[in-house]
Amino acid sequence: MRKATINRATKETQIKVALNLDDQSQVAINTGVGFFDHMLELFAKHGRFGLVVEVKGDLNVDAHHTVEDTGIVLGQCFKEALGDKAQIERYGNAFVPMDETLAQVTVDLSGRSYLVFDAELTNPRLGAYETEITEDFFQALAFNAEMNLHARVLYGRNTHHKIEGLFKAMARAMRQAVTINPAIQGVNSTKGMI
Repeated sequence: MRKATINRATKETQIKVALNLDDQSQVAINTGVGFFDHMLELFAKHGRFGLVVEVKGDLNVDAHHTVEDTGIVLGQCFKEALGDKAQIERYGNAFVPMDETLAQVTVDLSGRSYLVFDAELTNPRLGAYETEITEDFFQALAFNAEMNLHARVLYGRNTHHKIEGLFKAMARAMRQAVTINPAIQGVNSTKGMI
Protein backbone atom coordinates (compact mmCIF):
# COMPACT_ATOMS: atom_id res chain seq x y z
CA MET A 1 0.00 0.00 0.00
CA ARG A 2 1.04 3.57 -0.69
CA LYS A 3 1.23 5.29 2.67
CA ALA A 4 3.34 7.65 4.77
CA THR A 5 3.54 8.85 8.36
CA ILE A 6 5.40 12.05 9.17
CA ASN A 7 5.99 13.84 12.45
CA ARG A 8 7.05 17.50 12.54
CA ALA A 9 7.79 19.51 15.67
CA THR A 10 8.55 23.22 15.92
CA LYS A 11 8.17 25.77 18.70
CA GLU A 12 4.75 26.60 17.22
CA THR A 13 3.27 23.21 16.33
CA GLN A 14 3.64 19.48 16.94
CA ILE A 15 2.07 17.57 14.07
CA LYS A 16 1.61 13.93 13.15
CA VAL A 17 -0.01 13.01 9.83
CA ALA A 18 -0.59 9.47 8.58
CA LEU A 19 -1.84 9.19 4.99
CA ASN A 20 -2.93 6.04 3.16
CA LEU A 21 -3.77 6.43 -0.52
CA ASP A 22 -5.28 2.95 -0.85
CA ASP A 23 -7.18 2.27 2.37
CA GLN A 24 -9.76 4.76 3.59
CA SER A 25 -10.78 2.78 6.68
CA GLN A 26 -8.98 4.96 9.21
CA VAL A 27 -9.84 8.66 9.47
CA ALA A 28 -9.26 10.63 12.67
CA ILE A 29 -8.70 14.38 12.69
CA ASN A 30 -7.87 16.56 15.68
CA THR A 31 -6.25 19.93 15.00
CA GLY A 32 -8.02 21.96 17.68
CA VAL A 33 -9.68 24.07 14.96
CA GLY A 34 -13.21 22.79 14.41
CA PHE A 35 -13.81 24.14 10.91
CA PHE A 36 -10.42 22.88 9.73
CA ASP A 37 -11.13 19.43 11.20
CA HIS A 38 -14.36 19.41 9.19
CA MET A 39 -12.47 20.32 5.98
CA LEU A 40 -9.85 17.58 6.47
CA GLU A 41 -12.53 14.99 7.27
CA LEU A 42 -14.41 15.73 4.07
CA PHE A 43 -11.11 15.82 2.14
CA ALA A 44 -10.42 12.27 3.34
CA LYS A 45 -13.98 11.12 2.62
CA HIS A 46 -14.26 12.54 -0.90
CA GLY A 47 -10.69 11.59 -1.80
CA ARG A 48 -11.14 8.09 -0.36
CA PHE A 49 -7.95 8.49 1.67
CA GLY A 50 -7.02 7.12 5.05
CA LEU A 51 -6.01 10.17 7.06
CA VAL A 52 -4.97 10.60 10.68
CA VAL A 53 -4.03 14.12 11.79
CA GLU A 54 -2.99 15.07 15.33
CA VAL A 55 -1.95 18.67 15.93
CA LYS A 56 -0.98 20.64 19.01
CA GLY A 57 -0.55 24.23 17.90
CA ASP A 58 -0.22 27.68 19.38
CA LEU A 59 -3.94 28.41 19.13
CA ASN A 60 -3.50 31.06 21.81
CA VAL A 61 -1.90 33.11 18.99
CA ASP A 62 -4.29 32.11 16.18
CA ALA A 63 -4.92 29.16 13.86
CA HIS A 64 -2.41 30.16 11.19
CA HIS A 65 0.54 28.00 12.24
CA THR A 66 -1.72 25.00 12.88
CA VAL A 67 -3.34 25.17 9.44
CA GLU A 68 -0.27 26.05 7.37
CA ASP A 69 2.02 23.55 9.09
CA THR A 70 -0.58 20.81 8.61
CA GLY A 71 -0.50 21.63 4.89
CA ILE A 72 3.29 21.25 4.95
CA VAL A 73 3.15 17.81 6.55
CA LEU A 74 0.22 16.58 4.45
CA GLY A 75 2.10 17.61 1.31
CA GLN A 76 5.19 15.74 2.50
CA CYS A 77 3.05 12.66 3.11
CA PHE A 78 1.65 12.76 -0.43
CA LYS A 79 5.17 13.07 -1.86
CA GLU A 80 6.46 10.14 0.22
CA ALA A 81 3.41 7.90 -0.35
CA LEU A 82 3.60 8.38 -4.13
CA GLY A 83 7.23 7.27 -4.31
CA ASP A 84 8.43 7.19 -7.91
CA LYS A 85 4.87 7.90 -9.16
CA ALA A 86 4.95 4.92 -11.52
CA GLN A 87 1.64 4.33 -13.32
CA ILE A 88 -0.28 7.16 -11.62
CA GLU A 89 -2.64 9.23 -13.76
CA ARG A 90 -0.72 12.35 -12.60
CA TYR A 91 -3.46 14.85 -13.51
CA GLY A 92 -6.77 15.48 -11.78
CA ASN A 93 -9.58 17.96 -12.24
CA ALA A 94 -12.85 18.39 -10.38
CA PHE A 95 -15.75 20.81 -10.27
CA VAL A 96 -17.81 20.64 -7.08
CA PRO A 97 -21.07 22.51 -6.47
CA MET A 98 -21.95 23.52 -2.92
CA ASP A 99 -25.41 25.05 -3.02
CA GLU A 100 -24.93 28.48 -4.67
CA THR A 101 -21.16 28.00 -5.03
CA LEU A 102 -19.13 26.27 -7.74
CA ALA A 103 -15.48 25.40 -7.03
CA GLN A 104 -12.82 23.87 -9.27
CA VAL A 105 -9.45 22.34 -8.45
CA THR A 106 -6.97 21.05 -11.03
CA VAL A 107 -3.72 19.31 -10.07
CA ASP A 108 -0.62 17.99 -11.78
CA LEU A 109 1.68 15.80 -9.68
CA SER A 110 4.55 17.04 -11.82
CA GLY A 111 7.36 17.35 -9.29
CA ARG A 112 7.14 21.13 -9.77
CA SER A 113 5.53 23.32 -7.12
CA TYR A 114 3.07 26.00 -8.11
CA LEU A 115 -0.17 27.41 -6.74
CA VAL A 116 -2.81 29.51 -8.41
CA PHE A 117 -5.53 30.45 -5.92
CA ASP A 118 -8.52 32.47 -7.07
CA ALA A 119 -11.25 32.77 -4.45
CA GLU A 120 -12.87 35.79 -2.85
CA LEU A 121 -13.53 34.87 0.77
CA THR A 122 -15.61 37.75 2.14
CA ASN A 123 -16.26 36.42 5.66
CA PRO A 124 -12.92 36.77 7.53
CA ARG A 125 -13.61 34.10 10.17
CA LEU A 126 -15.48 30.83 10.53
CA GLY A 127 -15.31 29.94 14.21
CA ALA A 128 -11.61 29.90 15.17
CA TYR A 129 -10.60 29.58 11.51
CA GLU A 130 -9.34 32.70 9.74
CA THR A 131 -10.48 32.24 6.16
CA GLU A 132 -7.42 33.91 4.58
CA ILE A 133 -5.27 30.98 5.75
CA THR A 134 -7.07 28.75 3.26
CA GLU A 135 -4.68 29.98 0.56
CA ASP A 136 -1.70 29.41 2.88
CA PHE A 137 -2.81 25.81 3.45
CA PHE A 138 -3.15 25.18 -0.29
CA GLN A 139 0.28 26.73 -0.91
CA ALA A 140 1.93 24.64 1.79
CA LEU A 141 0.30 21.50 0.39
CA ALA A 142 1.27 22.27 -3.21
CA PHE A 143 4.87 23.17 -2.46
CA ASN A 144 5.55 20.20 -0.19
CA ALA A 145 3.80 17.66 -2.43
CA GLU A 146 5.70 19.22 -5.37
CA MET A 147 2.64 19.67 -7.54
CA ASN A 148 0.82 22.27 -9.57
CA LEU A 149 -2.43 23.16 -7.82
CA HIS A 150 -4.99 25.52 -9.36
CA ALA A 151 -7.92 26.29 -7.07
CA ARG A 152 -10.72 28.68 -7.86
CA VAL A 153 -14.23 29.58 -6.89
CA LEU A 154 -16.16 30.38 -10.06
CA TYR A 155 -19.03 31.97 -8.16
CA GLY A 156 -20.79 31.87 -4.84
CA ARG A 157 -21.89 33.89 -1.83
CA ASN A 158 -21.31 31.89 1.35
CA THR A 159 -17.67 31.68 2.51
CA HIS A 160 -18.21 28.34 4.25
CA HIS A 161 -19.58 26.89 1.01
CA LYS A 162 -16.68 28.31 -1.01
CA ILE A 163 -14.00 26.78 1.20
CA GLU A 164 -15.86 23.48 1.53
CA GLY A 165 -16.27 23.34 -2.24
CA LEU A 166 -12.51 23.88 -2.67
CA PHE A 167 -11.59 21.11 -0.22
CA LYS A 168 -14.03 18.66 -1.83
CA ALA A 169 -12.80 19.54 -5.33
CA MET A 170 -9.20 19.12 -4.16
CA ALA A 171 -10.07 15.70 -2.74
CA ARG A 172 -11.64 14.53 -5.98
CA ALA A 173 -8.84 15.96 -8.14
CA MET A 174 -6.19 14.29 -5.96
CA ARG A 175 -8.04 10.96 -6.11
CA GLN A 176 -7.94 11.14 -9.92
CA ALA A 177 -4.28 12.11 -9.98
CA VAL A 178 -3.03 9.37 -7.62
CA THR A 179 -5.05 6.60 -9.27
CA ILE A 180 -2.97 3.75 -10.69
CA ASN A 181 -3.54 3.06 -14.38
CA PRO A 182 -2.00 -0.29 -15.48
CA ALA A 183 -1.94 0.98 -19.08
CA ILE A 184 0.73 3.54 -18.15
CA GLN A 185 4.23 2.14 -18.53
CA GLY A 186 6.58 3.68 -15.98
CA VAL A 187 5.69 7.27 -15.23
CA ASN A 188 3.23 9.45 -17.13
CA SER A 189 5.88 11.74 -18.65
CA THR A 190 8.07 11.87 -21.72
CA LYS A 191 10.95 12.83 -19.39
CA GLY A 192 10.91 9.40 -17.77
CA MET A 193 10.42 10.89 -14.31
CA ILE A 194 8.06 13.23 -12.46
